[in-house]
Amino acid sequence: MFSQQLVNGITAGGMYALIALGYTMVYGILKIINFAHGDIFMIGSFIGLFLVKQIHLGLIPAMLISMAIVAFLGIVVERVAYRPLRNSAKIAPLLSALGVSIFLTNFAQLVWGTQTRAFPSSFQIKTFQVGNVALSSMQIYTLLVCILLMVGLYLFVQKSKLGVAMRATSHSVENARLMGINVDTIISLTFGIGSALAAAAGILVGLYYDAVYPVMGYTAGLKAFTAAVLGGIGSIPGAMLGGLLLGVFENLGAAYISMGYRDAIAFGLLIIILLIKPTGLLGKNIQQKV
Repeated sequence: MFSQQLVNGITAGGMYALIALGYTMVYGILKIINFAHGDIFMIGSFIGLFLVKQIHLGLIPAMLISMAIVAFLGIVVERVAYRPLRNSAKIAPLLSALGVSIFLTNFAQLVWGTQTRAFPSSFQIKTFQVGNVALSSMQIYTLLVCILLMVGLYLFVQKSKLGVAMRATSHSVENARLMGINVDTIISLTFGIGSALAAAAGILVGLYYDAVYPVMGYTAGLKAFTAAVLGGIGSIPGAMLGGLLLGVFENLGAAYISMGYRDAIAFGLLIIILLIKPTGLLGKNIQQKV
């Protein structure tokens, strides 16, 4: 049972990690929490569902188009809801994020209704037996997509010029501006990339659990935020590690203790980590002059 739950946990954790990356990237630059991120994840899932079910696209084209549309949505949200409040008190962008979250949830209910919708799969799901572990083709597909996207993001941030600009902006917005970096463009790019990853996660979650509904972003957003804080919010490797650990501990706790304690285990783990290491597993202490 342990091996099986470990595989299930890594699969769920990979999806948590994709969503958590959006939280940690935005926080790394603006030092704010985008609480609308979970609802952006939900919109990506619904767009993917529409493209697969109504337009009859394959999963890969549907995912790429959904990621592009939701990336644009993320940029619009940043431009409308965050940029005008960038120099305001910290509570202002937080309230704005909550407003965007409520708007997106109600928009989804208006357009797609309140009922849960099944996500059709365009390929036959097979199960492979590896020792004592049953591994489905859906889990393999999910893990591959998560790994490719996370590795791609890491290489982009570490190797590309835009990635260097993002890291410089994360280190100091003012210094980055003095070095000639277009900070507004970099911040919009960060929102776009984080939103695109959330859209991919939305489609994977819809496929994996065969369910898409307007309030799915609330729980997923909280879990992903927990993963980001667990790994060290502001750290991209930390978000990946936090997502994987959260998924593993959730599944192990549900299997060995009770399914009813699944959420309690996740948030209990967060409390323990914050008590022991408040900056998260890979977070760093930052000294500031007051």
